[in-house]
Amino acid sequence: MPRAIRLALLTALALIAFAGNSLLCRTALRHGDIDAASFTAIRMLSGAMMLGLLAWVRRRQRPSGSSSGTESSQARLATAHGSWLSAAALFSYAAAFSFAYLSLSAATGALLLFGAVQVTMIGHGVWRGERVHPAQWLGLAVAFAGLLILLMPGLEAPPWQGALLMLVAGAAWGVYSLRGRGAGDPLQATAGNFLRTLPMVALLSLLARESMSADTQGIAAAVISGALASGLGYAVWYTALPALRATSAAIVQLSVPVLAAVGGIAWLGEALTLRFVLAAAAVLGGIALVTLVRPTDP
Repeated sequence: MPRAIRLALLTALALIAFAGNSLLCRTALRHGDIDAASFTAIRMLSGAMMLGLLAWVRRRQRPSGSSSGTESSQARLATAHGSWLSAAALFSYAAAFSFAYLSLSAATGALLLFGAVQVTMIGHGVWRGERVHPAQWLGLAVAFAGLLILLMPGLEAPPWQGALLMLVAGAAWGVYSLRGRGAGDPLQATAGNFLRTLPMVALLSLLARESMSADTQGIAAAVISGALASGLGYAVWYTALPALRATSAAIVQLSVPVLAAVGGIAWLGEALTLRFVLAAAAVLGGIALVTLVRPTDP
């Protein structure tokens, strides 16, 4: 298979998986008899098992007599285990994500999540002193205005509790992504971080034990979300990411809220409102402007 076609297929599969997480969570909580805590627990456990298996297979495929020596082998093993801070950010994202979808549509949740992730990461760069082109400031203002349009009071406004939780989820995922830069093998680091979330998942389950419930449909959706949309989805994305330019990787992710909106309409029968269309155009257009314009541009 030609390299360009393989890259396009891998990228498309990863983006579908990311949008699928929103659809699966919303489906489970809306149509299945499962609570948000149980969905989070099953998703994280399934993701940890899948990523652990993939990381083990990758280690087994490496030549035993590597020329990099003992020190580099130990460094790879250290980065493979992730960190507790990254695991805390990952767990915060997953838990807030699930509880937010108790009240949000798939499309609205994906847009809020994606907007918060990008604003967090862009804001971190500004805080670190990165140069910002005036057009990028304009893009940030437009994206922020889009979020305000979506959240303004009115009949079509999402519930503020769910919206706040999804913004928290997006900020947590942005922090997790920032901490993951330069963490060695991203697949093994992510596997280690998923494994480290399990004590946090156990604590959440203990706190919510009196209200926990799960049926076959809800469990199946959570397992698919964790093992396939999260576990395999991240593995596929990390396979494609090195071949994508940074700007290309950022731009293609703009399609995730759109895919979630299409899936929500086709699969869940959700309505596409004018407020969402305007907000999505502003948020995605503003972030695209920030990503495409460079500070060195005239």
